[in-house]
Amino acid sequence: MKTSISFTRRTLLGGAATLIAGLAAAPGFAQMTLAPAVTAEKVTLFKDPNCGCCQGYADYLTANGFEVEVIPTEDLGQMTDAAGIPADFAGCHLFNIGDYAFSGHIPLASLGKFLTERPEMIGLTVPGMPMGSPGMGGEKMGPLEVFALQAEQAPTVYAVE
Repeated sequence: MKTSISFTRRTLLGGAATLIAGLAAAPGFAQMTLAPAVTAEKVTLFKDPNCGCCQGYADYLTANGFEVEVIPTEDLGQMTDAAGIPADFAGCHLFNIGDYAFSGHIPLASLGKFLTERPEMIGLTVPGMPMGSPGMGGEKMGPLEVFALQAEQAPTVYAVE
């Protein structure tokens, strides 16, 4: 018995669109499945009004199920300091989820783990603007260190991704 397989243009285009969407999401925006309680989190992200990568990070969070409000501010340094994040460990934006403070381009795996565990800490930070980190673009140059922030203690490595 001979079986005939036929493809319509619509079938081929639909398959190509699905493949392209999957590939576009993979490199810098690799999506993970997080527990619904984690992905339903509300995020308030404070950024310099002129920073595009901060909006890229907000888009990364939104694409992964977070509800994100972006607030441009000229007082980011003061806000970061008030949150307990040392200047030499600060990222280019600050965001809050509940009572936690986060700074920089934190990968979803570390953020999800932290929000699942809910440790007694200030939050997490990825200092600076590392290439290849979520929302930054470019090629990742090596492992990304995510630091845990605890009151009156030096930041410690939380994860290496």
